[in-house]
Amino acid sequence: MALWKQAFLCLVLLVGAFVAWVRFDPGATQRLAGWGIQSSVIAAIAPDDREKAKAPTAAQRSAGVDRAALVATSPVESATLNSSFKAIGSGIPLHTATVTPADAGTLTAIRVEAGVDVKEGDAIATLDSQPQRIAADKAKLALEDAQKKLDRLKQLRQSSTVSSVQISDQQNVVASNKLALEQAQYDLDKRTIAAPIAGVVGIIPVNTGDYVTAQTKIATIDDRSKILVDFQVPERFSGQLKKGMPLSATSSAFPGKKFEGKVQAIDNRVDAESRTFQVRAALPNDEDRLRAGMSFLVTMKFPGDVYPAVDPLAVQWDSSGAYVWRVADGQAERVDVGVVQRNPESILVSGKLARGDTVVTQGVQVLRPGATVRVADSNGDEDDSAAAKNTRHDAARRKEAGSAAL
Repeated sequence: MALWKQAFLCLVLLVGAFVAWVRFDPGATQRLAGWGIQSSVIAAIAPDDREKAKAPTAAQRSAGVDRAALVATSPVESATLNSSFKAIGSGIPLHTATVTPADAGTLTAIRVEAGVDVKEGDAIATLDSQPQRIAADKAKLALEDAQKKLDRLKQLRQSSTVSSVQISDQQNVVASNKLALEQAQYDLDKRTIAAPIAGVVGIIPVNTGDYVTAQTKIATIDDRSKILVDFQVPERFSGQLKKGMPLSATSSAFPGKKFEGKVQAIDNRVDAESRTFQVRAALPNDEDRLRAGMSFLVTMKFPGDVYPAVDPLAVQWDSSGAYVWRVADGQAERVDVGVVQRNPESILVSGKLARGDTVVTQGVQVLRPGATVRVADSNGDEDDSAAAKNTRHDAARRKEAGSAAL
């Protein structure tokens, strides 16, 4: 066969395949329009979509039923766009205190162990206190002696044996001895190291017999009834963030566990270098599972605008972008949309959709603008609506009329 004949035959095959693709592929006309081909050219080679959707086949005409696509639908809902923010923060106890002795001395006893709950004022450890105890006993004896002397002078005053000046001087001596006893007792009490707050005792780094000073760390006590988490927030959220706002936090120590809390405090200024400000969250710790120093991933959600929410299966794509098929008056209508936010159960979109509209979720492959559709019920059967019943009734009457004519 001559070369020009082979080329002509190939050209005929290509044109035939192109025409078949345009006429039978549901998305061919949309793709041609996306390529910039004029609508008049597309109309010349492909039948109008609305006419194709409405035109019945010979078999359907004989049965009296027009051709319509069977689809599954779902209603359009509305949802609020949540602008979420995540940050990593470190946990600190609600209150913490480092226990140090008030005076230097030798540890004679340690009264608690690590991990023990203590109350405010409980004894943590004691220092050697023999000199302070002796001083307190001496001050007590001096006070008792001065008080007895004052009592004798008051008895002698009744017989005018002593003057009022002598009694006044002795009263001053008694008051001075009382102060001396209080000072001695205070020095003795300082030899007992007490818990400044209630909480849980940490590991004690000293032992009995160690010589300690006022700078020596005896123990650390944490009140972890709540864990505070400090994290940084970008300044763009400063107008939306308020004290008491809810938040959630997760920790790598408890995979899959979410801890709910609230914003406890907001710093009064934005850092000029990082353009962030510090926020402190409070997480309840009733089960005493959280510890100070843990890292937390904090998540906060800020309410935003309301958008239509559709089933993820309803959103389709082509060269011009995302779109959905809306069912109105039994016909399919293409509505172009923009994807705003993807959620696990729905997609928030922007476009000419309203709450209560019906969009197609299954059967979108055979739809064209203006195509007649039949909605399947929840069991997958054809929707037995009044319009469908009327259609079948008309078909039955036409069939009976045809039989009578024969």
